[in-house]
Amino acid sequence: MAETPRDLAARLADRAEAVCRHYLSNGRRQGRYWLVGDVRNSPGRSMFVRLKGPGSGKGAAGKWTDAATGEHGDLLDVIRESLCLVDFRDVSEEARSFLSMPYSDPGNWLGGHMPAPRGSTESACRLLAMTQPIGGTLVEEYLRNRGITALGETGALRYHPQCYYRANDYAPTETWPAMIAAVTDLSGKLTGAHRTWLDPSGFSEADLGRAPLSTPRRAMGNLLGHAVRFGAGSEVMVAGEGIETTLSVKSALPHVASMAALSAAHLSAIVFPHTLRRLYVARDNDPAGDNAIATLLERTGVVGIETIILTPRLGDFNEDLRLLGHEALTSRLKLQVAPQDIARFMSSAV
Repeated sequence: MAETPRDLAARLADRAEAVCRHYLSNGRRQGRYWLVGDVRNSPGRSMFVRLKGPGSGKGAAGKWTDAATGEHGDLLDVIRESLCLVDFRDVSEEARSFLSMPYSDPGNWLGGHMPAPRGSTESACRLLAMTQPIGGTLVEEYLRNRGITALGETGALRYHPQCYYRANDYAPTETWPAMIAAVTDLSGKLTGAHRTWLDPSGFSEADLGRAPLSTPRRAMGNLLGHAVRFGAGSEVMVAGEGIETTLSVKSALPHVASMAALSAAHLSAIVFPHTLRRLYVARDNDPAGDNAIATLLERTGVVGIETIILTPRLGDFNEDLRLLGHEALTSRLKLQVAPQDIARFMSSAV
């Protein structure tokens, strides 16, 4: 028998506090209630969600009321409003995902549009809606532990305290803290997201702060040609494979606009701004990096973009930063950057 909205709401009510912590993260618990500004997760205290109570009727768990507006509802409404969802199919799929339930058979739905596929741009948008800035979070700690100090232009990076992870389609759903990166096109439109699950126990050289998972980094959405972007600029830019590699270079060159393509294959296919005249490529010392460089050189040569390859001493620029130090990395990059760019990029190095 198909599960009804009432069934879903009841199951969510059994985990009311977990639902609130996940979707109403700007609130806090007070006694038997969760207090927050409104159902759209604004800061404040005018809305309250009952965390304990009977399964139905007066005082039922999961029921909420906004004293400022008179709005009221259940936890399905919380999911819908906090994620700005319109179609109830999307709401129910999100609820099932939260409850670690199998996705429903699309054939059971009557009419309307299909829910956004997992891994789509729409899913990436919904994921980003559940994140928060990285300041004071595990993401900031993770980056600083890797020697990355250039955090002033990292608005593309966000923190998710309980991001879903499944090793495969048959594995149980886990939750881990994660760094979420927004992937955008040249106009700034979101096209995808990248997740790096983090180890809450701290940093070690063995795992570099990533969670002990088989695939602690995954991307979703439309990535080809797009990038995670740090800083504004279009005439002279740095492009790299990984987020950590790109931000390591930016720690030594704080005033250069940078973009992380997220893999060697995507680096070779990155789309250039039409105003770009010089591209620095922060390569990784591996065969994949060699192939990406060869393709980029061919593409930039056709359109007349000057390309300068930045080469690390060790395996990649984050290894250089962590193991050799900021001063050594800066000195190495000074020898590789065009003389006319040194003052522009390094005058206020951090």
